[in-house]
Amino acid sequence: MQFKLAFVSAALASLAVATPTPRGGEPASSCTTGPVQCCNSVQSASSGAVGLLLGLLGIVLQDLNVNVGLTCSPISVVGAGSTCSAQAVCCQDNSHGGLISIGCIPVQL
Repeated sequence: MQFKLAFVSAALASLAVATPTPRGGEPASSCTTGPVQCCNSVQSASSGAVGLLLGLLGIVLQDLNVNVGLTCSPISVVGAGSTCSAQAVCCQDNSHGGLISIGCIPVQL
């Protein structure tokens, strides 16, 4: 179990460093699935590293073209003073404890 946690942590760290941060997208007010998230990295589920991580966590997706946010935290107040130094997104599934958010689209704060 400790090896699995160490491997997942190392995989997330390398993804966060290697992933470019796209900007732009829909307005944050269009997010109806829950709070806007600030994710360290957003990649396609078909990406080798993301696919491996999903497999290790036992998460099965129907569509591998969906974007997956990694190490995300909610942005509580959208608007004046909201900041996200990584990628602000709106995701369909935020039920994996912030480690992974599924179905993410970029939003503007």
